[in-house]
Formats: sequence, C-alpha cells, structure tokens
Amino acid sequence: MRPGAATRIYATRVGHARTEPVVHRFRHRSHTWLVDLDDLPRLGVLSPLARFDARDHLGEPDRSLRQNVDAFLATREIDLRGGQVLMLAMPRVLGTVFNPISVFWCHDPHGNLACTVVEVHNTYGDRHAYLVRADAHGHAVVDKALYVSPFNDTSGSYRLTVPRPDDRLRIQVVLERPGHAPFVAGLTGRALPVTAATVLRLAFTQPLEPLAVSARIRWHGIRLWLRRLPIQPRPIHSQEAVQ
Repeated sequence: MRPGAATRIYATRVGHARTEPVVHRFRHRSHTWLVDLDDLPRLGVLSPLARFDARDHLGEPDRSLRQNVDAFLATREIDLRGGQVLMLAMPRVLGTVFNPISVFWCHDPHGNLACTVVEVHNTYGDRHAYLVRADAHGHAVVDKALYVSPFNDTSGSYRLTVPRPDDRLRIQVVLERPGHAPFVAGLTGRALPVTAATVLRLAFTQPLEPLAVSARIRWHGIRLWLRRLPIQPRPIHSQEAVQ
C-alpha cells in the first residue's frame, strides 16, 4: 500500500438541519479522504475498497482527474502552472460511489491557494462545479445553481466554509435566501492513520458507505414527503459548468 504523501483519511460526522417550512435534523458517521491529484494513493490488493476515478467527478472520463480540474480552471482563465491540487472526496468502494460534495483546493507553484472548486452531486445523477474565491478563513458565497433536494428550488445562495483541512476537517454549507437560511449542512472530522488496517476497518464498520449515504438521503426525503413538504419542480440542468 502506497498512500501518497498528502493523503489523509478522516472519520467524519455529517449533519443536516432544515429549519423551514418543517424542522428536520439528523447526524450520522461516515468517512472521507483527502488526496493529491498528482500523487493518488495506490492500495494494491485493497484498491477495490478505495479508488478515485475521473468518471466520478467533473470533466471527461477519458482524462485524469488533474487534467479535468486544469481544463475546468482554464475556462475561467486560471492556470495553476503545475501547483498542487488536493481533493476531498469519498472514494469508489466495490464499484459504488456517491459524493454529495467534493472539494478541490487548487494551489499555485509556490503553495499559495489560488482558488477552490466545490462540486455538488444530487441523487438524480446531475452535478455542478462552483469556482470559489474564499477568504483567508475559507469563507465564500456563491449563487445556487443545482437542484439538489426535491424540497428546495435553485433560488438563493450558498454561504460556504471550506478551509483547507489538516488533522481536522470542517466544511459547512448554508443555503441563504433573503431574510432566512432554510438549510444548513456540515461535515467535521479528524484524521485517522493512513494504513491498510484503517481501510479494512472502515470496509467492515461502514460497508458500501457510498450506497449508504445515497440511501440515507432518500430515506430522509421520504420522511419529509410524508410530512407533506411541498415538492419543487426539477429544472433541466446544463452540464456545461462541469465540462
């Protein structure tokens, strides 16, 4: 097993809080990885338990993850000139993958943060990548563009907190509309040893976690529907922002 110098595995807590028109909150345990796109982990016989494939993220499946990030940034006239790109994402596990959110921290050749890319996936198979210019504390605001929940349309903006993680991880997404914030999601975590034992333990204690994440989202959606929360029409989403 060769994890890569920048690789981290985080034990995480995921929290969602909907405040209106009905109150609904939940928290659950999960895990995620931080990887360098130029030094992806090589897990050998354990690779079916944690793979990172270009087809699961922005861009074209026949290019590398790094090439796709560079291509996306080029459309915004950003050239990292070979600087490091770190990706926070859940890996493909036994052929299954689902990442509600992936974050890419993009650096210049001197190690300074040039920008951040936040990629959001929904359970309908759509995705959207947001170019984020965060401040020194990782705070930024972007207009919402992707229909994520059937109970929220695409109006409003996201107030993001996306500082680059170290031994601790903290991500927050707040949906804001004039005068109120109807939804908050958070991801916190602590780094685990990057070892074969950790990969195997997660495989046994959180088996097929990508499927479990998708199933939890659907289960909570059913509960909200049973509480008669109105369904919002789903618009057709253009993929041009992720090509």
